[in-house]
Amino acid sequence: MTCYDRRDMGLLLLRLGTGGVLAAHGAQKLFGWFGGGGIEGTGKFMESVGYAPGTQSALAAGLAEAGGGTLLALGLATPAAGAAAAGAMAGATALHMPNGFFAQEGGYEYAATLALAASGLAVAGPGRLSLDHAFGHLFDRGWMVPAALGVTAAVTAAVIGARNRRVQRAEEGKQEALFED
Repeated sequence: MTCYDRRDMGLLLLRLGTGGVLAAHGAQKLFGWFGGGGIEGTGKFMESVGYAPGTQSALAAGLAEAGGGTLLALGLATPAAGAAAAGAMAGATALHMPNGFFAQEGGYEYAATLALAASGLAVAGPGRLSLDHAFGHLFDRGWMVPAALGVTAAVTAAVIGARNRRVQRAEEGKQEALFED
């Protein structure tokens, strides 16, 4: 009989909570569930805030959130799942950054918290109450943690950088009238 310790129970709770929230968040983008815009609506929104092309951006974010969240909840491929979810949330953090920290003001508090929780799970691992443990950590090797986080960080930095350049170019193209009518 295996005795699970507090760490295993804590990781299970953190995985279920964080993964469940991320999966629901991604389902809003992919399927329009829970009041979301689906691919079409989310794609239009993504395009409007500088993530282009919008439909592909919505699909990528939705898959990273829903897929990463589901895998985190299951404790399967934890390094890749956590890194994917953290990357998507880093993109959301960049979007909300101009509004300050607190979510009540439209800030990045919520997105950053999900990104940190997903990253923490990628690093800490899923615990013994997980599919990774049941499968002998086949998809949860030590080398996978820095590889998954490193690749995700590079891709996320490139995507956010391109978005920021698009937004800056759009702002530079807007000029105020010299004289009022």
